[in-house]
Amino acid sequence: MTITTRDQLIDALGNNSSRIVLDKANLANQVAGRMCSMWRSTGQPAQGAIPTTAAACDNTLLGAVQFAQQTAPAESYLGAMAVLPSNSAMSWEIHDRLAHRGGLVLNVTTSQAVDLDLDLLGISADRIGDSNYGDVQTWLEVYSDGGATASNATINVTFDDNTDANVSVQAVGGTIRAGHCFSVDALRTGAQQGKNIKRINTVQLSASTGTAGNFGFTFTRPRAYLPTPLANKSEIFDWAQLGLPGVPNGSCLQFMVVPSTTSSGTLRGGGKIIHG
Repeated sequence: MTITTRDQLIDALGNNSSRIVLDKANLANQVAGRMCSMWRSTGQPAQGAIPTTAAACDNTLLGAVQFAQQTAPAESYLGAMAVLPSNSAMSWEIHDRLAHRGGLVLNVTTSQAVDLDLDLLGISADRIGDSNYGDVQTWLEVYSDGGATASNATINVTFDDNTDANVSVQAVGGTIRAGHCFSVDALRTGAQQGKNIKRINTVQLSASTGTAGNFGFTFTRPRAYLPTPLANKSEIFDWAQLGLPGVPNGSCLQFMVVPSTTSSGTLRGGGKIIHG
């Protein structure tokens, strides 16, 4: 049954949990203060594949944290984490990767169809959270490096009120690197800032960056924040510090980081997803 008492919590931590093993390799060529996705970092969890079509993500994907699926009324929660980073002043995050689309290129100026739609991919409501998509974050995610020529991406989206619009352009020239994540939500302007994105329709570049590269779009839902102020020092987060976030069946948990320097650094540690 759902964990509602401290005794049930203690029992789940000791006797009914799935272990998280964390050993992620460094991603070079990052930018301090810019979100970095560890989806393509090697190690444990394993390196995730680059998606070629619009697809829902779940716990069976290579790259996702594995955990035992539960039968209702039992549920799962993130109950404990310990992380050891090689860089200082890092802000690590755990996200549920809801849906993604890769295989887009940075050297054409024609419109590229994305068609990444949260409503059409069968993702459960408990993973999406608020029915107005306010718990979801939207990213332009880079899988392989683009070119150095200046270019802006015009992104057309559908909001929660079913209106379509272009958000502000996103600079994609200047050699954006694998792992870089740009917030599409931050590109909303004016009245768009009161709306939430539920679909990416198309993207069109103003100029070729000179290199095809590979990029796409990703929807995630943040589940926990793990600040690590010091390098090579373990930080331990118990259930209260994590906020005991729910981990619904099918969740595709992945790690992301806001670097303080020009690399992600390595990340080692572990944790528990508890059940009850």
